[in-house]
Amino acid sequence: MARADRLFRLLEALRRLPAPVTAARLAAETGVSPRTLYRDIDALRAGGALIDGAAGYGYTLTEDPALPPQTLTRLEIEALVLGMAGLRFLGDPGLAAAGESALAKIAGSLPEAKQMQALHAVLGTYRARRLPEPPVDMALLRQACWEERALDLTYCDAAGQISQRRIWPLALYFQDQNQTLLSWCTVRQDFRMFLAPRMQTIALSEDSFRPRRVPLLRDYIAQMRARTPG
Repeated sequence: MARADRLFRLLEALRRLPAPVTAARLAAETGVSPRTLYRDIDALRAGGALIDGAAGYGYTLTEDPALPPQTLTRLEIEALVLGMAGLRFLGDPGLAAAGESALAKIAGSLPEAKQMQALHAVLGTYRARRLPEPPVDMALLRQACWEERALDLTYCDAAGQISQRRIWPLALYFQDQNQTLLSWCTVRQDFRMFLAPRMQTIALSEDSFRPRRVPLLRDYIAQMRARTPG
């Protein structure tokens, strides 16, 4: 059973069964070992679920009455499940785990009937080839984009030439074959696309390029449109 499905079932069991629910009962309901059950409880807590109790005493899910149930259509639920499932194939374990956590949070706020729709979604996705996990820390690439901080990059191009660059990371794209970082290269003074698998080392600098990111992205989009015929 996929981890996201287990988390859905665990939330549903915590709501349905008389509290406090023992770990043994929850493990039986979700079809996992006690050790896995404890990890899933920790994952739900990390995702924001208010679960009281501990091993040996049983668990109670505390709902927040101030939060109204989510009112999503069935197709919206299917779209969310499909989109989150696709993250598993992008070669970024941290992003995939974040997707599972987000989906568990959303499912936890749905009415019971909607939770069942999420648990038994009919739309799925599969890729025969997952994108390879890059040799550099994808979390650091995301952080650099979010915080608008320059990166010092060691890069190997298609000809095997190694170069040192200071770049301003603008956006990270997941394409068919690779993860690609759109950047402003301070060496070339132009936009460059760097393939994550060819990055050898990256280091986050203290050099901020805020608030240049949005204007640079607008310039890049304008250049792409100007190159597109018609």
